[in-house]
Amino acid sequence: MKADEVRRKYLDFFKSSPRNHKEIPPSPLVLEGDSSTLFTSAGMQPLVPYLLGEPHPDGKRLVNSQPSIRLQDIDEVGDSSHTTFFEMLGNWSLGDYFKEEQLHWIWEFFTKELKLNKDKLWITLFEGDKQIPKDEKSAEIWEKIGIPEAKIFYCGAKKNWWSMTGTPEEMQVGHIGGPDSEVFYDFGEETGIHEKSPYKNEKCQPNCECGRFLEIGNSVFIQYKKVSDDKLEELPNKNVDFGGGLERITAAVNNTPDIFSIDVFKEIIGSIEQKFDAKYGKDAKKDRSMRIIADHMRAAYVLISSGVLPGNKEHEYVLRKLIRRAMLHARFLSVTDDFTPPEVNFSNFKISVELKSQTEINAVINEEANKFQKTVEQGVAALKRIFNKAIGGVDPENLSAGMKIENNIIRVDGREVFKIYETYGLPPEISQELMSGWGLRFDEQTMKECEEARIKHKELSRTTSAGVFKGGLADTSPEVIKLHTATHLLLASLRKVLGEHVVQRGQNITKERARFDFPNPEKLTEKQLKEVEDMINDIIAKDLSVNFKVMPKDEALKTGAIHAFNEKYADTVKVYYVGEDLERAFSKEFCGGPHVKDTREIGHVRIKKQEKIGAGLMRIYATLV
Repeated sequence: MKADEVRRKYLDFFKSSPRNHKEIPPSPLVLEGDSSTLFTSAGMQPLVPYLLGEPHPDGKRLVNSQPSIRLQDIDEVGDSSHTTFFEMLGNWSLGDYFKEEQLHWIWEFFTKELKLNKDKLWITLFEGDKQIPKDEKSAEIWEKIGIPEAKIFYCGAKKNWWSMTGTPEEMQVGHIGGPDSEVFYDFGEETGIHEKSPYKNEKCQPNCECGRFLEIGNSVFIQYKKVSDDKLEELPNKNVDFGGGLERITAAVNNTPDIFSIDVFKEIIGSIEQKFDAKYGKDAKKDRSMRIIADHMRAAYVLISSGVLPGNKEHEYVLRKLIRRAMLHARFLSVTDDFTPPEVNFSNFKISVELKSQTEINAVINEEANKFQKTVEQGVAALKRIFNKAIGGVDPENLSAGMKIENNIIRVDGREVFKIYETYGLPPEISQELMSGWGLRFDEQTMKECEEARIKHKELSRTTSAGVFKGGLADTSPEVIKLHTATHLLLASLRKVLGEHVVQRGQNITKERARFDFPNPEKLTEKQLKEVEDMINDIIAKDLSVNFKVMPKDEALKTGAIHAFNEKYADTVKVYYVGEDLERAFSKEFCGGPHVKDTREIGHVRIKKQEKIGAGLMRIYATLV
């Protein structure tokens, strides 16, 4: 069964009677105005206001498939079950149904719609703590459904509790949370690498990292609110939040413990095999590199289509890291000097995200790849110099068979290894992998020093970037609100000067400046820049009111209101417009706010600079003066 079919079955199942859920559109990967995270990492993330009690315009029962990027597990990518980009199937009850309905329905979906073998499904539940009791109610429901007691496991809050800020003890006052119940698919004992099992009885259990069990769904029961440092109270209206990874569920349906064997990775894996003359499934070391390339390039396609471009900050840096890490692993596979990622024909690349043209995506990736290819060999040369210093003038790629290096382990200064990362972009783990390719490895002390240098670097970066933009707007300070409204005027002015091909491809707003990305064949002339700047300030000087209107999306589109490139919207939207009349407004745009009340509040806008950031992509920086 293909992922498309699994997605369709899930959405149809929850939309049909008696479940009667309303399908809502997926949110963009980069959420404007959400400073809590870089990317949408789960389907529930955009729904937090509604889980907190705000009425949702589409009702109390919702369902969707949400494209997500999760970077916490990036170091795990390369095994058979972790990815940075995935689709999360989700259904929600906002104060409507609860445990009884949810557990019965998800069991029905897995076993009747997808026909998963009931004997292969295992369950985990919250074991309780000093504040919250053991989730015996869910256990009772699962046993009534038919799950044997031996296949129901209780786990602590780190595994089976959800809130916005961790365990019950870690939750902030005012936040909501609750126990969850996870469903695992059992691929059989023969798939388990039991040395990795943390369980002393040598038998794997759900939540073991051995590869035997794969989590395919998690029902979160949001039933508590933290009212003081040591007290949680039950909510009067309880919520359900289910999430299940589409790729993982598809792997379970096809009874393959390797999610990279399912159809959504077929085109990418095939292109890697063809370019590097490799065969997936034949060599564990090469398989790991092929998985990393496949995952990172898939994520890169989606990020570029979401308006993100490679760079040195926030979202840009993530994309740059994904492309460069893919290239480093391509180097392990390549027998030539060409280790740029393969171009993938994604005409059959089935995903619930509208991708840009293949030409545009490849242009961005190739431009970044060409930049990195010029520096990566410098990093390898620096690594060799460190090796030579430690071993005595020997090229590690030309070690003779008779040369004795005890246990193939060498000791070097870990700070020097980390410096290679800072200078050339070769992470210590990649340097270690390069060494392993030469039949060597750094000792534990070297890697410990690398980790210490990494932590120090991370702490410095965190201090430097504290309060910096993480989702569209840095905060809701007056300066940010003014610049946010100014970007509406900037977009409208650019479209009047350059043409209606200009749309928002990305923006980044802090107290100091607004950064705005848009498509255009070439940079603006000095005359065009002045025309745009003067047009913005003329509108500001007219002291026009800034208004909004909530209306059906189709009706909003008919007014000519524009919206962010590739962003999906709910059936009901908010349109902000500059002027008294929506029909004749200077600027009208889908947006969630916040904005100034009238244009004179903005002050005066100055365009500081423009730059080309990719093939046919421009960036303008603007400030208030």
